[in-house]
Amino acid sequence: MDLIVRPRRLRTDRVRRELVRETRVSKSSLVLPIFIREGKKIVEEIAALSGHSRYSPDMLPYFLETVQKAGIKSVLLFGIPLYKDEQGSGAYDENGVVQQAVRIAKEHFPDIQIITDVCLCEYTSHGHCGMLNDNRVDNDKTLPLIARTALSHVQAGADIVAPSDMMDGRVKAIREALDLSGFTENAIMSYAVKYSSSFYGPFREAAGSSPSFGDRKSYQMDYHNSREALKEAELDLLEGADILMVKPALAYLDIVTKVRSRFNVPIAAYSVSGEYALVKQAHQAGLIDETEAFCEIAVGIFRAGADILITYSALELAKWIDEGRIG
Repeated sequence: MDLIVRPRRLRTDRVRRELVRETRVSKSSLVLPIFIREGKKIVEEIAALSGHSRYSPDMLPYFLETVQKAGIKSVLLFGIPLYKDEQGSGAYDENGVVQQAVRIAKEHFPDIQIITDVCLCEYTSHGHCGMLNDNRVDNDKTLPLIARTALSHVQAGADIVAPSDMMDGRVKAIREALDLSGFTENAIMSYAVKYSSSFYGPFREAAGSSPSFGDRKSYQMDYHNSREALKEAELDLLEGADILMVKPALAYLDIVTKVRSRFNVPIAAYSVSGEYALVKQAHQAGLIDETEAFCEIAVGIFRAGADILITYSALELAKWIDEGRIG
């Protein structure tokens, strides 16, 4: 008679569950987004993102002290300029708001890894991510400005640049600009798979980056598509991307898994502002416990295959890791 071997459940009563966990979360894999507003002595609460503020460059070191004490090793900077024009010139101004913030951050906290968002939407008067031609974004005219922006960030001291504009060929343009200027070791974290999503609302309010007309569906991805995600990721990788990002995260865990399975490079997932705000507001309404929800979401994103999690709850997650609630 053939021996029948039935699978057995792990005897967890005699084994600490932490020992055999398949998915682990560490502080070193978390990235905290920070909004930098041009000006002086500004610490301005963001109504749409409970617990977050906009900081002027001179006030950034005070907040980075909190970040460093929490054990967060990487931040992602977004700039909010005083002046906007059709060309988004503040994005690549060597003394722009992000460039100022990067220099100050590196002077005071050289060990914190500085990632900068590279896009024009926060800097253009029309709120779109590129140059316009008859009210349509002109991909090719935008590329030199995106590359120029990325180079100015690296020259200021940024460790990683993260292009989020979704223009075709932007990674190649950035890689060539950085290499020609001698910045061959600076990495590109590409927003390779960025969907046109309703979950960006709080961010656009925080950054003042809503388009003044139309939408961004012509250059962001249709959320019905998954094969397109792999195509976009592969193109960015071939052009020189070092890290591939999927954005948003929570409604796109299948995409995170597919990209992880296909490409052997670090995969980042951006848990966006709308995902964060939903949990915060549900907690405030007494519907869920935000600690349990944020921990569950973070583990789910890493379980799907992400190596890096960009999240507005990074400081809270670091605290909960210290407390043993997640790990």
